[in-house]
Amino acid sequence: MAAEEQELLQLESLCKQLYETADSNLRSEAEKTLVSFANSPDCLSKCQLLLERGNSPYAQLLAATTLTKLVTRPNITLRLEQRIDIRNYVLNYLATRPKLVHYVLQALVQLFARITKNGWFDIQEDDYVFRNVVTDVTKFIQSGSTQHVMIGVQLLSQLVCEMNQVSEADASRSLTKHRQIASSFRDSQLFEVFQLSCSLLRTAAGNIKSMDFNDDSQHGLISHALRLAHNCLTFDFIGTSTDESSDDLCTVQIPTSWRSAFLDFSTLQLFYDLYSGLPASLSPLALSCLVQIASVRRSLFNNTERTKFLNQIVIGVHNILENPQGLTDPSNYHEFCRLLARLKSNYQLGELVKVDNYPEVIKRIAEFTVTSLQQMWQFAPNSVHYLLSLWQRMVASVPYVKATEPHLLDTFTPEVTKAYIMSRLESVHVVIKDGLEDPLDDTGMINQQLEQISTIGRCEYDKTCALLVQLFDEAASRFQELISSGTSALEITVQEGRLTWLVYIIGCVIGGRVSFASTDEHDAMDGELACRVLQLMNLTDSRISNQGCEKLDLAILSFFEQFRKIYLGDQVHKMSKVYRRLSEVLGLSEESMVLSVFIGKIITNLKYWARSEQIISKTLQLLSDLSVGYSSVRKLVKLEAVQFMLNNHTSDHFPFLGISANNTPISDMRCRTTFYTALGRLLMVDLGEDEEKFERFMIPLTTAFESVGNMLANVDSPLKAEEAKRSLVGLARDLRGIAFAFNTKTSYMMLFDWIYPSYTPILQRAVEMWYHDPAVTTPVLKLMAELAQSRSQRLMFDVSSPNGYLLFREVSKMIVNYGSRILSIGDVPKDQVYRMKLKGVSVCFFMLKAALCGNYVNFGVFRLYGDDALDNAQGMFVKLLLSISQRDLMDYPKLSQNYYGLLECLANDHMTFISNLEPQVFLYILSTISEGLTALDTMVCTGCCSTLDVIITYLFRRLTSKKKKPGPSPDSEAFLRILELHPDILQQYYNKLRDSIISSQPAEKQQTMATCFENLMNGIERSLLTKNRDKFTQNLSVFRRDVNDSLKASAGQSPTPSPASLDMMTLNDFKVKLIQTTLSI
Repeated sequence: MAAEEQELLQLESLCKQLYETADSNLRSEAEKTLVSFANSPDCLSKCQLLLERGNSPYAQLLAATTLTKLVTRPNITLRLEQRIDIRNYVLNYLATRPKLVHYVLQALVQLFARITKNGWFDIQEDDYVFRNVVTDVTKFIQSGSTQHVMIGVQLLSQLVCEMNQVSEADASRSLTKHRQIASSFRDSQLFEVFQLSCSLLRTAAGNIKSMDFNDDSQHGLISHALRLAHNCLTFDFIGTSTDESSDDLCTVQIPTSWRSAFLDFSTLQLFYDLYSGLPASLSPLALSCLVQIASVRRSLFNNTERTKFLNQIVIGVHNILENPQGLTDPSNYHEFCRLLARLKSNYQLGELVKVDNYPEVIKRIAEFTVTSLQQMWQFAPNSVHYLLSLWQRMVASVPYVKATEPHLLDTFTPEVTKAYIMSRLESVHVVIKDGLEDPLDDTGMINQQLEQISTIGRCEYDKTCALLVQLFDEAASRFQELISSGTSALEITVQEGRLTWLVYIIGCVIGGRVSFASTDEHDAMDGELACRVLQLMNLTDSRISNQGCEKLDLAILSFFEQFRKIYLGDQVHKMSKVYRRLSEVLGLSEESMVLSVFIGKIITNLKYWARSEQIISKTLQLLSDLSVGYSSVRKLVKLEAVQFMLNNHTSDHFPFLGISANNTPISDMRCRTTFYTALGRLLMVDLGEDEEKFERFMIPLTTAFESVGNMLANVDSPLKAEEAKRSLVGLARDLRGIAFAFNTKTSYMMLFDWIYPSYTPILQRAVEMWYHDPAVTTPVLKLMAELAQSRSQRLMFDVSSPNGYLLFREVSKMIVNYGSRILSIGDVPKDQVYRMKLKGVSVCFFMLKAALCGNYVNFGVFRLYGDDALDNAQGMFVKLLLSISQRDLMDYPKLSQNYYGLLECLANDHMTFISNLEPQVFLYILSTISEGLTALDTMVCTGCCSTLDVIITYLFRRLTSKKKKPGPSPDSEAFLRILELHPDILQQYYNKLRDSIISSQPAEKQQTMATCFENLMNGIERSLLTKNRDKFTQNLSVFRRDVNDSLKASAGQSPTPSPASLDMMTLNDFKVKLIQTTLSI
């Protein structure tokens, strides 16, 4: 007993050290000791002692969190009786100790929710023992004590959250099981929980005037009741897992059985009453519930019911707008903006115009929007998004409205457009004067708002254009005056900011042009706006060499991108009035002349903005987009400026190509790939078989490669090494861009003959020297991977050409070079492991897959002639794979996709290599397949299924062929030899698994389950013929249906899933386990 007390005191001391001490070493030691405590065999009893006799709340917290881990361990499951005891103990503990510290209370509530969810389908004496939740919790609520009622509400609220969310344990196991539990809870308990929350809230609403919200218990009770209602309404009813970032598009898929709650408008009115009666600390939760109620799926109602329901929502909205005092609170304001957005995301404009007093409502909404745009841009930009979303959707719906009632958008939308534009312009001076964060720096928000304004601004477009022309002329005129007079830089900066916003908005309204709704007059207006932007560009370019404005140039690039989408390219009507206006003002009468202006701006930016990675990146993206169109690219290559780029792509003319160590970080060279991809496409237009033209284009790269080769041969100082490194990285990125663009056999062969064998040794040498530096190895490996890809069948070498073999040997050499060295660097910190090692390994896997699947090499030749290139590459693959943990394989998506893609390729075409691996290696590969079968990535999942099918097919065929043709096998094939020694092992394992599943069912269902298994193999022969496979697939579908039917509980309760998760991956998991068992013998 004394030892027990001593251990409790020690645990309490460790908890105090873990949560309170500032000494990181003490905290680390305490954490290690407590982890070992959580893994000890008598952990369960010690946790109970800590809860019963522990004096510190930290000890109680440790006990609760440890118990939560115990009941959710994936590989060790507590007995059903133990879990029932824990659940009942937690409920009794909470009932007898209602005033626990909040974090201990939360941990125990979490434990209750987790154990209830995990045991949802557990049966004891034909009773689902974990499902009497509402009955148990109602005892807390009916007790009359505020503390107990609050605990009861928290238990239900946490349970709803737990049922709704996919925990890490669920994600690593079967998502199907999670959905089955969530669906069963939804069907059997959730509505009752929601009604209970509404009942509590009705009681509170009736007593709201007598409540003291300064009393923590009363405030807390209302807060938890509102959260419970909100959790019910935000439940993922149909398993869509909607992304919260797009919640303005969400429809709440309320079950039909809930209709009564929503047809009775008292539920809706309840939350409006709560909003108006509760203090600002609670009312946002009521509005959040209203947002969800307003988003109830349309099909829950018939047309008449939906009209009445919408009318009630709008009446409530109108009342809030008439009494807007509560909206001074930021949270209330934000939730109300969300509520307004849901009016249009879930209802049609034709329905909205029919609500009572629509003209007054739309007027109030317009006034609220205008005021918000003028005053709230600084304080609530995220809330403004929802208001713009509402107007964007309403304007987009105008062409489809069939109602006779006027929508009045032509009256109010121009006011919204004007308010937005004026608020942006007025913000510039405030931002500069007060030193605030500039909205122009938030490109994500700008793009989002501009997309919305592009639609809103096209409503009554003549008014939008007139306003923009007036404001632009005033700002441009003032800007020109300030430049001429040499006034203070501050005023010039303000005008540049105003012009930046105007250029962005002009670009977006031009981009909002919809072909079927546009007229010649609209195109002429676009021409007016475009002329002004191009004239401004000429002015800014004239002073770019010493006083350029980065934000304004980014806006001009945004305008170019929008103009390109609408008025350049193959689909554009060439007689558009936009060109007529451009011709009258600027002399640009046709598309090629406008393209010339675009290219001129691109060259100017590349020349003068080398220091701005953002401008260079967007400029090159514009060049890349222009180089894709079929007709525009042919017009481009005829321009002198484009020919200049093709003949002079050096750092003298384009400084961003420079490699000075003082210039930019080495990582900023990524944009070079985009540049050379575009140049490659432009060169390809007229290249044909002109080798001289290709050689001329490659002169700068040839010179650079020769220089790097000399530097690598004479690296005698750190400065020279750094220069060589930067030059090489730049070259690798440049060549990758060209290789990507050269997607024909002729052009690729020119590049291959240029790079091999002259310069590939330099790439190999670079990897040998700087294998530890991913800034070098990643670009080089990606270049080699690009060269190995048979894009558009470009690697179809001639019959007499050895180039396919030579290329593969270089690929093999690169993989071995890099792999052997990266494996020597030892342990890498977790936060750097992807950048330092896994990224390079991932590219190697991708490169090997591209080479193996390219169909340009006959791999049988390597072994025939004693060439070890293939064996070396495959051997390095195994070494690299074994150096990666399964967790890392699954945690990094690119690594995961590249590995499983390569594995599928090896299984299909190199099964002999896989079959000859050491048993432990083969076992590891099978375990990765088992992990991959449960991956969320569909490509990984299906790839694993395919790989496993190939392995099992190969295994079966080799076994059956050996019986027909006895004799020694040329290969070792360890697992085949084991199967020969234990021919019945697969059958034994199958029988064991089948018996386990059958015995886990209730007694009355075991015979049905046994029959299902017997029928599974009916009519199946011992062959892999297509006809036989199809028959088994049919049997499996019937098996699954019959099993699901048999598992349905009586009285309409939800089905119980078998322990052997009967989801899509069951059969494949079963195959993996069979082979793993075989190899473990």
